[in-house]
Amino acid sequence: MEEKYLNRFRSFQKSLTALSEARKRDLTDSFVLSGTGAKFGITFELAWKVMKDILVQRYGITNFVAGSPKEVLRQAFKAELIDDQKWMEMLRVRNELAHDYDESVIREHCGTIVGKYIDLFCAFEQKVSALVAQDSA
Repeated sequence: MEEKYLNRFRSFQKSLTALSEARKRDLTDSFVLSGTGAKFGITFELAWKVMKDILVQRYGITNFVAGSPKEVLRQAFKAELIDDQKWMEMLRVRNELAHDYDESVIREHCGTIVGKYIDLFCAFEQKVSALVAQDSA
């Protein structure tokens, strides 16, 4: 795999590690809430871009709109990089968080981010790690 892709994947892994810290924190704290929302957005952004890199470089799939996470998610699902439609739900939440000016959206979704979405990110991380190991062998 290309160095750019590997660097982005490493950034995703670091972001996921930081986001996972939310599991140990007080989710009623305003600072923790805003940090969790911000880190979720960054982690999601890195995840779909890693998916796009894999689709293009490994599978030669290019028939999606370049800047469209929704199309990348659809193709990633078809390529079995992700195995759950919850990623579309994650995209919707990420988009809502971009306009959360009073923490109402993050308060609504923080439990789901910590209880479900981190696990989806972890499953994706494991899948990509296996691909990286395969390509290195």
